[in-house]
Amino acid sequence: MLALERRNLILEKLQEDKKVVVSLLSRQFGVSEETIRRDLEKLEADGFAIKSYGGAVLNENSNVDMPFGIRKNKNVSAKQKIAELAAKLVDDDDQIMLDASTTAVFIARALKQKSRLTVVTNSIEVLLELADISGWNVISTGGKLKEGYLALLGYNAQVGVERYCADKLFLSCKGLDIFRGFMDSQEAFAQVKQSMIRSAREIYLVVDNSKFEQGAFCKIGDFGILSGIITDREPEQEWLEFFREQGIRCYYPR
Repeated sequence: MLALERRNLILEKLQEDKKVVVSLLSRQFGVSEETIRRDLEKLEADGFAIKSYGGAVLNENSNVDMPFGIRKNKNVSAKQKIAELAAKLVDDDDQIMLDASTTAVFIARALKQKSRLTVVTNSIEVLLELADISGWNVISTGGKLKEGYLALLGYNAQVGVERYCADKLFLSCKGLDIFRGFMDSQEAFAQVKQSMIRSAREIYLVVDNSKFEQGAFCKIGDFGILSGIITDREPEQEWLEFFREQGIRCYYPR
């Protein structure tokens, strides 16, 4: 097994259990404890873990992003629920935008029964997901590939987005705060999402319930620009009242 593959498996375990033990990992992967310690040192250097005596714990800082492949396998049930709700808002012949989030991949999958859609995205994974669909117009924004994220970012991605006018945009974020708006952890992602917002008539924020009351480094926008929020379960009453005041429709499984 390659070291990178082993570290990704350790990351998956960290995501599930929030902590790992060196001795147990050593036996699981059939390598020395020293090798596991080096793996944990690398994960700590990358910002994913915090070493502790005999093991490590997950770094749950919202400004640290897990690799795309790890994030895609997290909260799968919630993302499927969100995708099903999002698909109901899309009509045949719609022109939509999808960001480079893991939730966008589930939405793309849920849309496959639709006809003649136009999809603009900066997500390599979404492009691959839709590569076998006939009768659609699937458009890449272009831009610079972000290592480990399967996302196209930067100036060319922003310009690519703003070349189009979409009926609907589905985008995610790292955190929502009633007073600060909705946010992302990295400026490059926030900038492309802001370009998408400027290029869409209806804007839907797609977030699982864990994102509520969370902060992140870069502000994407204020809630007043949103047409709706799609989430996996009923938000707290404070949020529901806030959405009503803002004129934002809130979609969740009933």
